[in-house]
Amino acid sequence: MTSIYPQNHFLILGMTSVTAKSIVQFQNTLLKWYKTEGRDFPWRNKRLTHYQIIIAETLLQRTKAQTVSNFYFQFLKKFPNWHSLANADTSIIEMHLKPIGLYRQRAKRLKCLAQEMIKRKGKLPNNRSDLESIPFMGQYLANAVELLIHKKPLPLIDVNMARVLERYFGERKMADIRYDPYLQELSFKVVNHKKSKEINWAVLDFAAKICKPTPLCVFCPLNNECRFYESLIQT
Repeated sequence: MTSIYPQNHFLILGMTSVTAKSIVQFQNTLLKWYKTEGRDFPWRNKRLTHYQIIIAETLLQRTKAQTVSNFYFQFLKKFPNWHSLANADTSIIEMHLKPIGLYRQRAKRLKCLAQEMIKRKGKLPNNRSDLESIPFMGQYLANAVELLIHKKPLPLIDVNMARVLERYFGERKMADIRYDPYLQELSFKVVNHKKSKEINWAVLDFAAKICKPTPLCVFCPLNNECRFYESLIQT
């Protein structure tokens, strides 16, 4: 597997030095791990519509993937397209979202998105500023649209991806992931690869199965170069 970064290039991200070689090693190891250990979810199907992709990514925010997996098709059956969401009472959407929590926030967000998408005739803009002008289209969802629909190498950066990257490469400085320049740049470098989508999913699956809040470091294929693991064995 090759990377767009030369092996001897040296990247300075925030206050932490990260070599291109370490990024390549991280990419290659995670992609190899993902081939045998990656999870299988319905929203990773290549035949999904743009609507189905956005619904999945909206439901996945702040919710475990397995919880969404058990609920996803049930929700799509009730609300199969933007029109069905836009025309539904918010209270009805809330009722159907209750099983996975945050139902009031999600219902409002989905209804507003649906109304906007109908105005746009279902078309998602390629331009980032135009994309972010859509109501409730935050950084994570905009990245997901660009990655999964527009095929651009952008990170699905959330607390889980952040945990893996920070443990391996070094910690961020700011509390909010969205505004930390080091973590933002690092995540972009890591997924800037011809298999960007797979790297994103590999990191997220790795966070769920190995690099958990209480990590299984003994089973980790990255532990030889991991800064977090190094600090553990030195204490």
